[in-house]
Amino acid sequence: MILTADPIEILKQHQLKNTKQRVRVLEEIAADSAAISQPELEKKLGKEIDRVTLYRILNTYEDNGILHRIIDLNGTANYAICSSACTAHHHHDEHVHFNCTNCSKIYCLSIKVPPIDIPKGFETQSLNLIAYGICEKCSKNKD
Repeated sequence: MILTADPIEILKQHQLKNTKQRVRVLEEIAADSAAISQPELEKKLGKEIDRVTLYRILNTYEDNGILHRIIDLNGTANYAICSSACTAHHHHDEHVHFNCTNCSKIYCLSIKVPPIDIPKGFETQSLNLIAYGICEKCSKNKD
């Protein structure tokens, strides 16, 4: 996901303390066009950030509408940058995700989740639509 603002500015907008670890996590997540899992982040960050601190940062970002979580085919949580429409506890970034069954990467697509008529008495808190298949990069590597 590409950040539309500087990580420090994003922290400021969400009234979060600017720490080296928080900035590094945002930079690392934004460095790839695909969502990233906590174990992948741990590998990329090495000893810069311990597992507990990383977990807390990811939860803080999700709670504040900076990141959204996507569960992959294996049940692993992956994280991607939210649009600017998301706020604390209100994720309005409801779009289709694509999970590649070959490389397991998850991509945020710019396709909105269509409205769904929920039966009376039910209350929707969020919608999640994941398409499964082969991503563009894996398709090209097949040829």
